[in-house]
Amino acid sequence: MPSTTDLIISTANLTKAYGKQQVVSDLNLAVPRGSICGFLGANGAGKSTTIKLLLGLIQPTSGVGTVFGKSIATDSVAIWERVGFLAQSPSFYGYLTARETLQFVASFFFTGSKTAISARIEELIELVGLSGKADRPVKGFSGGEKQRLGIAQAAINDPELIILDEPASALDPLGRRDVLKILESFRGRSTVFYSTHILDDVQRVSDRVVIIDRGKLIAQGRIQDLLSENRNVFNLTVRGDGSPVLAKLLSVPWVKKVEVERDIPNSTNHRITKLEIHVTDAHAAETELLRLAISDPATIVTQFDRSTQNLEDIFVNLVEGKTKNDRAKY
Repeated sequence: MPSTTDLIISTANLTKAYGKQQVVSDLNLAVPRGSICGFLGANGAGKSTTIKLLLGLIQPTSGVGTVFGKSIATDSVAIWERVGFLAQSPSFYGYLTARETLQFVASFFFTGSKTAISARIEELIELVGLSGKADRPVKGFSGGEKQRLGIAQAAINDPELIILDEPASALDPLGRRDVLKILESFRGRSTVFYSTHILDDVQRVSDRVVIIDRGKLIAQGRIQDLLSENRNVFNLTVRGDGSPVLAKLLSVPWVKKVEVERDIPNSTNHRITKLEIHVTDAHAAETELLRLAISDPATIVTQFDRSTQNLEDIFVNLVEGKTKNDRAKY
């Protein structure tokens, strides 16, 4: 976990309720400075509400939060001066061109000479790939072009933090690719915190992820760490109830836990047992697990492999919680 001084966003038990419904519940965020952080959750998970809380657009029911070390409840104006924001469905004056739109936004948020403002606008137009359309009215822009313009206006004042709410959710694959390239271009210059429900996007461009479900935090950290943790999982399928091999596995010091799914009928009408084995020493598991299982002559192994999970697998496992009635943990 990064130190408090390294965090650009931090919350403690942040909660927002509307009547009896808690939309965000006891949320503890820790987003380090300089990261590109995907804020991941299904539609309705509480992502937009969380972003509104961070920006001070709504007040929390309970809990606290800071951005740049400043309170989201009392210092929102000071926070806005250092943040660029793109709402989920941005709207623009259709009769203005892209260049005029950025000039209009710069008049509120950019401090500098006319020459500096013009240079910044040109830089952003080039960055978001609108050079050929900068002087066309926005009303004729496609959805992807409007999103790119929205990112440009969010970055007009070269903010320390850029917050984007579902910047690519309504776009086709090519539009999403373009937006992700733009987000990646901010690496090393601004911290980016963007919400999405598209898992592949997060894995392609982000170095960190925050995952929420029904307003509750279920995971956060470096994507590589999450993927590495889930590489230390092996799958073993045996015929019968698997009790002998389970007893052996639980006696091994590098086996952390075993999740068991029993009595699964297969194509040959035999009952089989699936064991998901979480280990602390992957090398030992690779060389010894199968040997350990087949050392019992009564055990018939029908399948053995190592889990190769991507972020989508991890997300589904975390959200579902693996709480099926026929699954036990040891």
